[in-house]
Amino acid sequence: MKSVFNGSVLCAVLGVASVAGAQEAAAPAAETVKAPSADAVRDTWNFFYKGQGQGPVLVEAKLCTEVAKDGPNKYECTAEVGPEGIKAGTTVMLWQSYLVPQGDSVEDLTVQVKQGATVRETKDVKVKGEGWRARQWTGVKLAKPGNWTVVVMRGDQVLKEVPVKVL
Repeated sequence: MKSVFNGSVLCAVLGVASVAGAQEAAAPAAETVKAPSADAVRDTWNFFYKGQGQGPVLVEAKLCTEVAKDGPNKYECTAEVGPEGIKAGTTVMLWQSYLVPQGDSVEDLTVQVKQGATVRETKDVKVKGEGWRARQWTGVKLAKPGNWTVVVMRGDQVLKEVPVKVL
C-alpha cells in the first residue's frame, strides 16, 4: 500500500514540533516557522497513529561530521559536509530523520556507499516508531578521492541519494 502522505508538509509539521520542544527546554528565542495547515496536521497524526505497516517517511538525510550528544541540539547534525567536499579517508555520518508509525519497527532500511557506480559498503539501519521523530546516524568511511554517493534504501527502493566530493 502506498502512502499519500506529503513529505514537505511533514517537514513543516515536524519543524513546528522541534521548535516547540526547544522552547520548552528554555532554549534561545525560536526562529519563526510557518504553521502547517489543519489538514497537514491531521494527515500527520493519522499517519503516526494509524499508519502501521506502511513503512517510514524519510524526512531528511544529510552527511555530517558531528552529531551533538547533549545540549539543546542533542541528536542533531551540527556540522554538515559542505559542497566543497571532504578529505579522503574521513569517516562521516549519514544523519537521517524519519517519521515511523507509532509502535512500528522498520528493519529493511540500508545505507549504501558508492564510489562512482561501485558499491563499497552497505549497512543495515533499523528505526522504531517510539516518538514523533526517529533519528539515526550511520558512520561511513570515504576512503579514496572521487565522486561518491551515499544512498538510503528500503528494500530495492531508493529513498534518497546524497552526493559528496572526496578530495
